[in-house]
Amino acid sequence: MFYLSVAKRSLIIVCACMASATFVGTGLAQDESQSTVKFNRDVKPILAKKCFSCHGPADQEGSLRLDEREVATGEADSGEIAIVPGSPEESELIRRITSHDEFEKMPPEGDAVSAEDVEVLKTWIREGAKYQGHWAFEPLTHPTPPKVKHEGWVKNDIDNFILARLEDAGLEPNPQASKRTLIRRAYYNLTGLPPTKEDIEAFEADESPDAYSKLIDKLLASDHYGEKWGRHWLDLVRFAETNSYERDGVKPNAWKYRDYVIRAFNENKPYDQFVIEQLAGDEIESPTPETIIATGYYRLGLWDDEPADPLLHVYDQYDDLVATTGKAFLGITVNCARCHDHKIDPISQANYYEFLSFFRGMKPYGTRGDVSYSQKEISSPEVISAHENYQKELQAVEGRLNEIVASAIGKLPAEERKAIRKERNRDRRREMVDSKIAELVPNDASEYDALKRELAGIKDREKYLPAREFAMAINKSDKVPPETTIMMRGNPHVPGDVVEPGFPKFFNAPRPTIPTPSEEQETSGRRLVLAKWIASEENLMTARVMVNRLWQFQFGRGIVRSSSNFGQLGTPPTHPELLDWLANEFVASGWDIKHMQKLMMTSATYQMSSGGQEKGLAQDPGNDLMWRFNTRRLTAEEVRDSILAVNGRLNEKMFGHGFYPKISDEVMAGQSKPGDGWGNSSYEEQARRAIYIHVKRSLLTPILSSFDFPETDAACEERFVTTQPAQALGMINGAFANQQAEELAKRVRETGATAMEDQVREAVQFALAREAQESDVKIAMSLINDLKKDHGLDDNRAFDLYCLMLINLNEFFFLD
Repeated sequence: MFYLSVAKRSLIIVCACMASATFVGTGLAQDESQSTVKFNRDVKPILAKKCFSCHGPADQEGSLRLDEREVATGEADSGEIAIVPGSPEESELIRRITSHDEFEKMPPEGDAVSAEDVEVLKTWIREGAKYQGHWAFEPLTHPTPPKVKHEGWVKNDIDNFILARLEDAGLEPNPQASKRTLIRRAYYNLTGLPPTKEDIEAFEADESPDAYSKLIDKLLASDHYGEKWGRHWLDLVRFAETNSYERDGVKPNAWKYRDYVIRAFNENKPYDQFVIEQLAGDEIESPTPETIIATGYYRLGLWDDEPADPLLHVYDQYDDLVATTGKAFLGITVNCARCHDHKIDPISQANYYEFLSFFRGMKPYGTRGDVSYSQKEISSPEVISAHENYQKELQAVEGRLNEIVASAIGKLPAEERKAIRKERNRDRRREMVDSKIAELVPNDASEYDALKRELAGIKDREKYLPAREFAMAINKSDKVPPETTIMMRGNPHVPGDVVEPGFPKFFNAPRPTIPTPSEEQETSGRRLVLAKWIASEENLMTARVMVNRLWQFQFGRGIVRSSSNFGQLGTPPTHPELLDWLANEFVASGWDIKHMQKLMMTSATYQMSSGGQEKGLAQDPGNDLMWRFNTRRLTAEEVRDSILAVNGRLNEKMFGHGFYPKISDEVMAGQSKPGDGWGNSSYEEQARRAIYIHVKRSLLTPILSSFDFPETDAACEERFVTTQPAQALGMINGAFANQQAEELAKRVRETGATAMEDQVREAVQFALAREAQESDVKIAMSLINDLKKDHGLDDNRAFDLYCLMLINLNEFFFLD
């Protein structure tokens, strides 16, 4: 930081590099229809990267803000103006970023503003320096797919938006990927599993024009689809099956929520319905076991069974719900306003507590007395009736027996009577006077004996009753919730003004009307009001956020890269018109997720190859304009499941209780009570898909953690993708990888291949789903011979290690 003079402080444009931060002008929105340069699309990313860290919403060195037009175009004390609309030559901003004077040039550190970006800024200023309001806080636009020069490349409307930007930039889209690449890409993106060699060959042989479309339909209809896409959603809602903290106790029936999510994706449940069921599945008109299970969403967070400050812990749980709901469904960080007004987005502290009040009345996770607030019965009416009838019959017999016993006790001497009445257990009291019934109440003795026999018969029938079923869900919620107050500095021990339920103000939605609960209604109905608002097609965010997530998981990153933060600290969309077009299409389709996925996957954009091209790499190295498809590494679950798929051991059993993979003693030792809460599943159960692994917060499965499985304490919008030594060490030395490589070798031997070269060919077909080339066989034989010669291994062990090498290849781990 440096200063030329006090008079010029208001014009110093110190612009440190802040690549991930993006802020948006809060000046008046202006018509940009006649502009060749768009502020949100073209200018804002430059200012965000080079200038806003010192001259944006968070910091204003020298009192200069470049995100507000009124300030940026105003006259400073020195008489100079940072931005002079219509005249880049008179704009101090342009002078500073093009200056060669080391004391004036901005930014003072890091890369200078490129010549291309300088021209963008000059053009923008020349055209009037028009600002826009923050794109995500504006209603959905209804863009028309733009005209393009190379219409023959276009397969659907998505491609018009992509190609138009490429043509403007003078870039060519990559050619279409090979059929082998496409089928592998589609299989992993929709099912998380690899295609077999036979699958690939059948697709390559299908010359029909709709071969690819039929493939997409087949994969969308697969049961494995929900297992893949359900996992994306579980990341967003911080799914785990334990409470965290030292004891990290299990959350009973949490796995039913996981199964609900998988089924919802497989059944293509409309997204608006999916939203409503999770937020208010117990408050809809006719709740079902499925919608009750959906409210397990509220019970997935952390829970301390022994908090130091119980009231604070209650509000920490509310905060977790506000944060997760805001980010997952709306793409906004409402939780940033817990202690004070949001520093960047137009969300006040009052807005935070108005939003929180929708959740008031829900009893916290846990149990009080014999009532569980987080387990609700979802048995069928027949099962409930059978248990109720059993209890009525049991209570009737026990009631009469207790009357006889009480009568008998009343005839005992005072001291003996007093001693018996100290015993609170009625069964024990009965035992204490059982032998004296005939003597004390002779008229009731025969009835007493008959009732005892009847009671024994009733209790014997208990084991034949149908099992009751419970779900982790909201079980208790006040019909009239307690009032919600603003908590001063976020401290629940210092309440302030009372607030009523309300939506964040920038949505410009009317204040919600909470209907008066009916006589038979058990809850306030507040959450249903919130859910319907979020799931409304008029909501600014919901459709945009979800289609962006679909794009993210299909293409490797979202049109908005900060997919859970569409606010001013998030990244701007690379293709804002496309985002709004997709959102409109999503709503018009009836919130049909599979429709949107097929639309994306049948575009020419999705079907491009991933190879590099000189001009594209030089001009757009980050592939923001989508001139090629992004290569990606397999996810943690895909790595594990693919190994099991290629060695033939994958157990395709769906749903039910999670299983426990084998974890080493060394990893177990990291727990406060090593091994506590970790079961011992059979070898067959351990071969199920990774989504069914029991998720214990304090003991995540090592192979998944190594490959960037997320922490489960908070919502995860996008997983890190790292390359680090623990991955290679685990895949070469780890017990799981070695054991499964041996299973692959065993599968190869079971084909009947005896010659080592033939075994290599079979192994390549299984692991890489293609014919082995002569170079593959040559490399394999060289490795196997070296292992035998240098390490004294026999054929079988050397081949086991060759199979281990196969499942460590980049060809196995990466998707083009």
